[in-house]
Amino acid sequence: MSRPTRTAELELAIDDVVASYDGSAEINNLESALLPNRRAVIEAFRHLVPAVYMGFYSTRSLNRDNLRHSVSECLYPAYELLVEQINRAITYEERVGRLEPPRAPGWAEEVVLRLFKELPRLRRVLNSDVLAAYDGDPAAKSIEEIVFSYPAVRAITAHRIAHELYLAGVPMLPRILCEHAHGETGIDIHAGARIGERFFIDHGTGVVIGETSDIGNNVKIYQGVTLGALSTRRSKRGNAPLAPKRHPTIEDNVTIYSGATILGGETVIGAGSVIGGNMWITRSVPPNTRLFGRSREGKDSDERDG
Repeated sequence: MSRPTRTAELELAIDDVVASYDGSAEINNLESALLPNRRAVIEAFRHLVPAVYMGFYSTRSLNRDNLRHSVSECLYPAYELLVEQINRAITYEERVGRLEPPRAPGWAEEVVLRLFKELPRLRRVLNSDVLAAYDGDPAAKSIEEIVFSYPAVRAITAHRIAHELYLAGVPMLPRILCEHAHGETGIDIHAGARIGERFFIDHGTGVVIGETSDIGNNVKIYQGVTLGALSTRRSKRGNAPLAPKRHPTIEDNVTIYSGATILGGETVIGAGSVIGGNMWITRSVPPNTRLFGRSREGKDSDERDG
């Protein structure tokens, strides 16, 4: 095929793509100038992460004299990016009628400042998560190794930041952050999930934690675990509201092994329980339960303590 012919074919293909926007499909959104910019949101996150783990990301030797300057270098650009993207998100949501009541002028700035004021607390909680990984994984050689290389640390850091924006009522940005971490780590944590301290996800690939999940302190889960909702055919565009609590509650000091699936907003895994691999659970489990599947010999290995 000659170059002029290829160019003509390309122009025809472009015409067809443009014509496809004439319909009423939901993805035919031509108001992109009002939408948040995904790359800018992720860039803001990339500024925030070094502020949380400054000693692991700085390219200069740090001390008390230059630490404030280094933190400022992270937070100032993160502030500008987040304020702009939040303003774009709320402007768009108000325009399409999904945000009531309208946000007051300066709301985005207030949200970002509140997030930054929470960073000392988030650093303390994330430190407990890193220590849980170090204490819970015999293969971990050092704290440095965990911060640099563990996908769970990346995913949980994104979640804890995104959760603050979620609680503030920021549209879109919390999901962008969490889905970015999902793509990087294979760990899918909805920004709405409430997660206690000393949370450790070992390996991590395939973990799913739904929006209304509640997870207590000192919980450890392995790869492939799902904390999900029971299936519903209700449409978000229909009249019936979604149930306010669709995902399970995991109480303190619970361990959930790989491949376990725990579903439903009324399902509670009691404190101190251990859930074996590949278990399917849709009912509550009392505290201090050891719940395992059928052994190769065909005997039930369901052991309940207490």
